[in-house]
Amino acid sequence: MSEKQKLGRLTEISQLLFDQKMMVLERAARARQSSLDRLAELDRPMEAADLPLVTAQEIAFRHALWADHKRREINEMLARQTAEWIEAREEASRAFGRNQVLNRLRSQLS
Repeated sequence: MSEKQKLGRLTEISQLLFDQKMMVLERAARARQSSLDRLAELDRPMEAADLPLVTAQEIAFRHALWADHKRREINEMLARQTAEWIEAREEASRAFGRNQVLNRLRSQLS
């Protein structure tokens, strides 16, 4: 196998690795965005019900407690997802750089 063929094969492998890293990044971004959307939903105000004032306030209080608990859970998950997303972004960036260098070398040999 000639050097040109080896470089061509290496470029193909590099492209496959880049594509795989981009899929991981997209999956991490979707998971992170889902958590952000869930947090935004929790911040939406409750609709007022046609209930006596004391009952409505008790329901609002219980909902606020529940929402705070959910917010904590989602924020913990979001922290993990953000770390995974940052790592995936860095790996995709490195794979992109390697792929670009190999493509330039390949075009210079042509």
